[in-house]
Formats: sequence, structure tokens, C-alpha cells
Amino acid sequence: MFRKLFFEGIPMKVTRVVAGAAVAAAVLVSLNAQGAPAAPAKPAAAPEAAAIAAHGGDASTLRALAKRTGVRIGTAVDMAALADDTTYRERVAAEFNSVTAENVMKWQFLEPERGVSDFAAADELVDFARRNGQQVRGHTLLWHNQNPAWLTSGVNSGEIDAAELRQILRQHIYTVAGHFRGKVYGWDVVNEVIDDNGNLRDTFWLRMLGPGYIADAFRWAHQADPKAKLYLNDYNVEGINAKSTKYFELAKQLRKDGVPVHGFGMQGHLGVQYGFDGTALDNVLRFEKLGLETAFTEVDVRMILPVDNPKLQAQAAGYTLLLQACLLAKRCVSFTVWGFTDKYSWVPGFFSGQGAANLLDENFAPKPAYQAVSNSLTLAGR
Repeated sequence: MFRKLFFEGIPMKVTRVVAGAAVAAAVLVSLNAQGAPAAPAKPAAAPEAAAIAAHGGDASTLRALAKRTGVRIGTAVDMAALADDTTYRERVAAEFNSVTAENVMKWQFLEPERGVSDFAAADELVDFARRNGQQVRGHTLLWHNQNPAWLTSGVNSGEIDAAELRQILRQHIYTVAGHFRGKVYGWDVVNEVIDDNGNLRDTFWLRMLGPGYIADAFRWAHQADPKAKLYLNDYNVEGINAKSTKYFELAKQLRKDGVPVHGFGMQGHLGVQYGFDGTALDNVLRFEKLGLETAFTEVDVRMILPVDNPKLQAQAAGYTLLLQACLLAKRCVSFTVWGFTDKYSWVPGFFSGQGAANLLDENFAPKPAYQAVSNSLTLAGR
């Protein structure tokens, strides 16, 4: 189903939004023929299949509504919750057609000991996605955080020099992207490489390898998996500002140099207390003019606690603003929330006194933000 302009009368460019939206619903009916000749054996149904039907099946879930828009709807997945919490597992399967590993595809977890790979948890997520008809988004091949201790200590002590570091990085990208070749549709290749002032972030990668490490990472990832879409990814780049403009310039230069950069990922970690930048759509469109795909990759909208209704309505507006920017663009391919229930949110652990950032509350009840996302997908899919 094609995308079209919706919410007539709302300006295409706004500075702050503080409104919510409503929800749509429908029913799935399944039939089972009796007395027919025996059919060939089929693969066993996913254990989450009943949950998908219980939560609306092919009609009212976010994944069903998103299917009619051409935009994937995704979530980051906490693997401990997926293993231990049945409700969490069922809702991941029911609501989303794309999943991202919250942590288990990061270097710290994939190679805790040098030369010893551990793909067990990441492979579990890939298997879960396959069973439930979901696609997998890879996160992340290169970051300045959550690296294994052997790597950071080796760099800091001088045991690992620049030449060895470059070889280590190359091998890591070949190993990881190669392991998931054909199983992951796209990668955040380099994550958060520009600071909020619009400069290349001062990391050991930059200090030891120089700015060329960014292009190298993309080339190596493309060699390891030629069919995967390769992304730049960062926070505070949803609207037009110094940081996103630096990414625009970087992407333009990389493309000019023949580097296989295919997309730009805008994380979308927002806070209602800061208001929302209304230039999101303009920002998406300018990256698309470079020939890039775009995606919102880690959306959540936190608030200063306690929760109240005005904050919940403002939160719904934040989700709506980013989702509409994606739906109104031609090459925005996915909208991923960074967790979907407040029960497992990362926010309280990193932002003191803040939380309630997700679509569902701690009891998995939908909030106005969920209703707003559902309504936007419904209207866009008509």
C-alpha cells in the first residue's frame, strides 16, 4: 500500500508538538479444514503463534498495520527478558516485524576473550526472528563503547599499536558480518562517530587510525556481506543541526569516494522536557536526496517522573512526529523503538529521575504513545 499525506491541516514543518492520537482495531479469523487428504508435513508453528492471534493477528497489531505502509516496525530486544518473560516474548512476536539486538551483537558480548567468539545469544535472536517472520537489524559493528576489556586495556596500555588495531577491527567486522551474512538485512556499521558540536568524536579509533577508519569499516562490512544495507547511526540527529549537518557532509563525501554507505540512522532518544525539533522531515528528505535510505533506529521518549497525563500526551506527540516524518518520506524504511515496555527500559539506569519512555507501561498496558503509533500507521496504510 502506498504512503500518502495525512492529518490535513497540520503544517509540514512545526517547532513543537504536544498532541496525542487514537487507536484502531480489528479481528483475525483462522479456519482449519477437516476430513481432507493428508497434507505434507509442515514445519512446527512458532510457539508465539497463539500470542500473535491473541493480540490481533493480521489486523490490529503494529506489525500488521506497518505492513500496509511499507515501513518496518521494530524493537530492540532484551535477550534476558525474551528468555524469562512469556508476556514480553509474546508481545515481541505479535507487535513487530523487525528486531534489533539491544546488546548481544555488540563487540563486548561477541568476543569477550580475544579470538574466542560467542554468537550463542545473538543466534538465539536470529532464530526467534526466523520463527516469527521477522527481519533482523544488526547493531553495531563499530562503537567507542561496549568494547571487550581485552581490547580497551590493550589499547590503553600500548600493547596494541595502530597497525594491530586496524587488523583487529578488520577481522572483527569480517567475522561478525560474515557470521550473519544473509541473516541480517542491515547494519549500523559505525555508531556515534560525531559529537554534538559537529566534530569527529575523539575516540581511540580516531586517535590511532585517523578519520579513514570510517570508510574502511564500511568497505570491510560490504566485503563480508555484499547484500546488507550499511548505515551511519547516531543520536541528536533527528532534526537539522550542526551534528546532523556534519553527518550529511560525511555521507556525501563517502558516497563521492565510492564508499558503500547505504543509509542514515537517526536514533530518536527524545525527552518531553526538551520539546521536539520540527525539522525531522526536512532532515530525512535531505539525506534521501543523497541517495540514502533513512531509518529511525532507537526511538523512545522519556519524561521526568512522576508520570502524568500531560507528559503522556506530549510523549505520544514525540513518537508521532518521528513516525510521520518516516511515513511521509519515500526512502525511510524502518521505525524501531528502543524497547517497548517500561518494565525493561534502559532509561532509569542512565537518567536519574526519568523514565516511562516506552509504548507500553510496566504491566504491558498500552499508553497514549502506543495508540498514536497505531493510529498513524492506520492512516498511512489506507
